Amino acid sequence: MHVIGTAGHVDHGKSTLVQALTGIDPDRLAEEKAREMTIDLGFAWLTLDGQEVGVIDVPGHRDFIENMLAGVGGIDLALFVIAADEGVMPQTREHLAILDLLQVPRGVIALTKTDLVDDPEWLELVTLEIADTMQGMALAGAPIVPVSARTGAGLAELRAALTAALHQIPPPPDLGRPRLPIDRVFTLSGFGTVVTGTLLDGRLRVGDEVEVQPGGLAGRVRGLQTHKTKRDTALPGSRVAVNLSGIDREALSRGQVVAARGVVRPTLRLDAHYRHLPDADAPLAHNAEVKLFLGAAEVTARARVIGGEHIPPGAEGWLQLALVEPVAAVRGDRFILRRPSPGATLGGGRVLDPRPGRRHRRFRPDVVERFRVVGPWRAGRTAAGRPGPRRRSADGDPAGARRPVARRGARKLERSGGRRANSASARRSSGPPIGRSCGSARRVS
Repeated sequence: MHVIGTAGHVDHGKSTLVQALTGIDPDRLAEEKAREMTIDLGFAWLTLDGQEVGVIDVPGHRDFIENMLAGVGGIDLALFVIAADEGVMPQTREHLAILDLLQVPRGVIALTKTDLVDDPEWLELVTLEIADTMQGMALAGAPIVPVSARTGAGLAELRAALTAALHQIPPPPDLGRPRLPIDRVFTLSGFGTVVTGTLLDGRLRVGDEVEVQPGGLAGRVRGLQTHKTKRDTALPGSRVAVNLSGIDREALSRGQVVAARGVVRPTLRLDAHYRHLPDADAPLAHNAEVKLFLGAAEVTARARVIGGEHIPPGAEGWLQLALVEPVAAVRGDRFILRRPSPGATLGGGRVLDPRPGRRHRRFRPDVVERFRVVGPWRAGRTAAGRPGPRRRSADGDPAGARRPVARRGARKLERSGGRRANSASARRSSGPPIGRSCGSARRVS
């Protein structure tokens, strides 16, 4: 199964288009209906070529970009929406940059609101502008389909383009290590705690023993649903609602991960390969305070630059991210970094080591060499943009990867199950001030 995610500027018609395609209104909040604007993630599904496909609708307003980031991490195909009467706008460019950093493998561009444009030359100019904007990005060459959700014109062609694009994406891998980043938590009378998310890397079955990380909470899968249909087994790549027994609703929040026991562990540090956006207004300086978006989690961190003092716009480099609160990550996960204030997307990359343990001496030759050796793994992607096959050790890391000895504090965190559970996404705040435990500005050689 696959998941489509929308993207694009505010008021370009994403939610209206999703409703026209699926018959489901993705705006579920009363405030969204009152303001006629998407604020948080919305969910729907449709059938293409006999297969059910999940849809995640994201907000387009810049004030809700962090909610958008919680939804696009697990999508297979971008439905990129640009209004014909406005063309490329600021959030068009930011959403496009985010999809490029996350390496979303395929996309279809919907040129919406064509019923508002009577001039064929204007439509041609907008189409040329879109094609030019996509050059050099992950969505370069994606089909552009004119459509009107109000009149229905172009909807059949859009469905055909989505079907053709999905046929180019292989099935999501089943690695036997299921994990589900939580993007929504709620309770149902008579059922109890329910979480939703996009299932990755394996299958979940009714009766499975699971744990929630960070937090180390143990529970059991009481029930499963995909697109409001009960399932005994949920497949990787599908949108899943998981009814959990043994875990209270109040203990859960967006950004945690439901997984088979032992699949993920909490961490306060991440080693990563990073790409700074070319249009960033300044280099990423060593020890800069950033917001990390990984899966559905949002955590404040310090970016420690390895082997240098900064990473210039358009350049790539290595980071050790020191986190204020733990996250659950695996090697190969993609992430986005944003500046806390004023808010702006800075860049993104891929996790090289989810549990480096120690704080690196960032100019030591052996540390730099270790990043050079581990770093090339980022290129090991299949045509679908997913990590390619590679022999793994028992805890999921590539075999032979060097594992530095963790400090006592990091080991204690892992043994405790990371009970300092991540709550930044639920609070929609940047978290508490960063202390000295996240690194200092002093250069260590």
